[in-house]
Amino acid sequence: MIYAEVIGDPISHSKSPAIHGFWLKALGIEAEYRAAHVKPDGLAAYFAARKADPDWRGCNITIPHKQAALDLVEDRGGVRASIGAINTVIREGDALIGTNTDAGGFYTPIAGLDLQGRDVVVIGAGGAARAILFALSRLDVARVTILNRNVLKAAALLSSFGLKGDAVPLGAPLPPAALLVNASALGMQGQPPLAIDLSPLPDDAVVYDIVYAPLETELLAQARDRELDTVDGLDMLIGQAALAFELFFGAEPPRDRDEELRAILTS
Repeated sequence: MIYAEVIGDPISHSKSPAIHGFWLKALGIEAEYRAAHVKPDGLAAYFAARKADPDWRGCNITIPHKQAALDLVEDRGGVRASIGAINTVIREGDALIGTNTDAGGFYTPIAGLDLQGRDVVVIGAGGAARAILFALSRLDVARVTILNRNVLKAAALLSSFGLKGDAVPLGAPLPPAALLVNASALGMQGQPPLAIDLSPLPDDAVVYDIVYAPLETELLAQARDRELDTVDGLDMLIGQAALAFELFFGAEPPRDRDEELRAILTS
């Protein structure tokens, strides 16, 4: 039976098997979607083994492999130069091709938000942040402030995406931005909490947390206490998964059943 996977370290928290499994069942496709725990030192061996398996259609990639995997697959779409990280690998004949569906998945929930000429804050500077900054670089935002432990890495990211803004350490006061995005693992189960003061944000700000385990993070709870609009991690997760599903299985997922899917994922 053909199958696809999600890989990461850790991986037990992943909801991707439930998402893809729901869509496969809904469409009557004879296929599986699995989770595979792959440690950094086993990444090359993983791809070598899957390349030899004709039933394997590809994989999604989560923490911490989004950048390292680029060195192990073909980059026909120039993802290294544009985003610098991949979250999806697909089989094309005997070749393994890397791509990124995170940028599209991030943008979909905020497509109706007018960010032109407004400031944005991004927390984190890893693989997910790269996809988010790539999307922001095409939205004509004003300034982007990145909060990150490694300020030099954050500053380099701003430069690489041609974004104006500032790189500041975690814990620095927020500017009055229109959008705040947590693109880090802070607040995720098993990770340190994200301690941040949202009071500088204006009343029309949107707080977007890509963490989905737990779904109701402390960041989102704090934003809702202030009656700010919020976007949770399932929105981006389902959005990027939909793009990957079509690449893996050659069919569009039934997005008209998103509410049913969300109910399953949060039960």
